[in-house]
Amino acid sequence: MKTTSTTDSRRTFIKKTMLTGLGISIVPRHVLGRGYQAPSDTLNIAVIGGGGKGYSDAMNVWNQGTSNIVAICDVDWNQSKRLMDKFPKAVKYKDFRKLFDERRDIDAVTVSTPDHTHAVIAMAAIQSGKHVYVQKPLTHSIYEARMLTEAANRYEVVTQMGNQGASGKGVKQMIKWFDEGLIGPVGKVHVWTNRPVWPQGIETPTEKLPMLDGLEWDTWVGPAEWVDYHPLYHPFKWRGWWNFGTGALGDMGCHLMDPPYRVLGLGYPTEVESSVGAIFKRDWTPEYLPESCPPSSRTQLKFPASHKNNTEVLLTWSDGGLRPFRPEIIPADHPIGDSNSANGVIMIGEKGIMTCGIYGRTPKVYLNNGDFLAFDDLEASSLPENGHHLAWVEACKDGFGKKRHKKLTSSFDYAGPLTESVLMGNLAIRSYDIRESKGNGYEYPGRKKLLWNGEEMKITNFDEANQFVKRAYRPGWTL
Repeated sequence: MKTTSTTDSRRTFIKKTMLTGLGISIVPRHVLGRGYQAPSDTLNIAVIGGGGKGYSDAMNVWNQGTSNIVAICDVDWNQSKRLMDKFPKAVKYKDFRKLFDERRDIDAVTVSTPDHTHAVIAMAAIQSGKHVYVQKPLTHSIYEARMLTEAANRYEVVTQMGNQGASGKGVKQMIKWFDEGLIGPVGKVHVWTNRPVWPQGIETPTEKLPMLDGLEWDTWVGPAEWVDYHPLYHPFKWRGWWNFGTGALGDMGCHLMDPPYRVLGLGYPTEVESSVGAIFKRDWTPEYLPESCPPSSRTQLKFPASHKNNTEVLLTWSDGGLRPFRPEIIPADHPIGDSNSANGVIMIGEKGIMTCGIYGRTPKVYLNNGDFLAFDDLEASSLPENGHHLAWVEACKDGFGKKRHKKLTSSFDYAGPLTESVLMGNLAIRSYDIRESKGNGYEYPGRKKLLWNGEEMKITNFDEANQFVKRAYRPGWTL
């Protein structure tokens, strides 16, 4: 028989599969060669975190049966009941570690759990040879984002973060406008959100309440510092606690910072500075709530010039309902960002301004000469129902290899550095509350501009801030 490159490729694939024992159930199309049809062109997917966003992630990757949902893992089956009822044949788990130990027929996983468990689950999946789709923010800490990015490249799995607007047509249009030179180099960016829309800036609960029926609380806490169960943590309200969530920035930053980060080709920031809204219950004495994310904050990140944008960029983030004032060239009756101006982006260039809403929707350009461009067609600018998910599914079917996952709009090669930049804001917010006793009061040494070395993941002018680069993992849990 004549030996061809395709034959060699198939033999190599089979040999590697037998040696690694990863339980791969799909033979990638590129391995079979032209004219060959895979015995199964359907992914076997395990869903980890099946309530809330986990339900929609599962439905989008299932896509009316083009993929198999073979396992559902959730520490609280009450939260996942709707999904479990939808897929009664899927095997149910409460601990992702048991899932990975027992199931060898899984090709890919979705991770839609609270922020603090994203990294430990995704890393276990990657090291088991599973492709991974992880909800935003990719991780709870800067260190975890860097580790997942490196692991995805090392194991050559297909990865995607769940900032679905990255695959929308609005962002593509913004890239086109900028690359055509419409607004010129950009020096200032404003990004804002109405989040939090859950309790933040509140006292840590101290009462011990009865456990919810069927909730595996120890597994829910996972790598975080142990606390007793409380409804202010589960479900949903975990977002407002540093132990589990990443606040307004973590919730919306990977959506809203994505358009300027992508359009301008940004990398690691070099400086960060934050200010945080105070809460007063007593005259002249602000509340000290270091465990709860603040009710509002503003953060400024400085990025160096990039291969796409030849000037430094100051990006200002505002949350808690705070937003920037309207630039002069935007008409007074035009909404900025979303239709209700609750979330949005403004990029200020030498020749004009580009704006968009959440997910890069309804982008607009206002030029200094008075011209106005809008990408308002609903079909063109709205978010694809499941295009971001299906792009990942199709890449998984194509198989392993760095080139495949890098083709996606939010593979970890891109999503990792973006998440690091978002979480850099949280590092500054948490540093803002570091206090030292002095006389009858306190000093706050972290309330200054923090200088960042991105390659080394280190604040260079305030060492205490580096405690927020990497969390302390609870015994028995490691990344």
